[in-house]
Amino acid sequence: MSDVTPPPPAQPAPTPYASAPTGAKTNTLAIVSLVLAFFISLGAVICGHIALSQIKKTGENGRGLAIAGLVLGYLGLVAGLIGTILWISFFAIAAGSGSFSY
Repeated sequence: MSDVTPPPPAQPAPTPYASAPTGAKTNTLAIVSLVLAFFISLGAVICGHIALSQIKKTGENGRGLAIAGLVLGYLGLVAGLIGTILWISFFAIAAGSGSFSY
């Protein structure tokens, strides 16, 4: 007999990890609209309306993000408008009362 050792048992082939199923893509402008709502309200409103139009045509995800961007964008525009009116009113009242000294 020979002194040959038998080969080790074959290892099972590693099973690759299954990738997560990819759903519908989220509309990029919907995300941009929500982010812009915290910085530039008018940009959020514009991007939000464009995103809703694209979502309706393509069936992408992100409708809620676009609506949130629109709501926050419009609230920002209203707050900015009210703030501007109050700012102008303050200076108009202050100028009328003669509280400024030259």
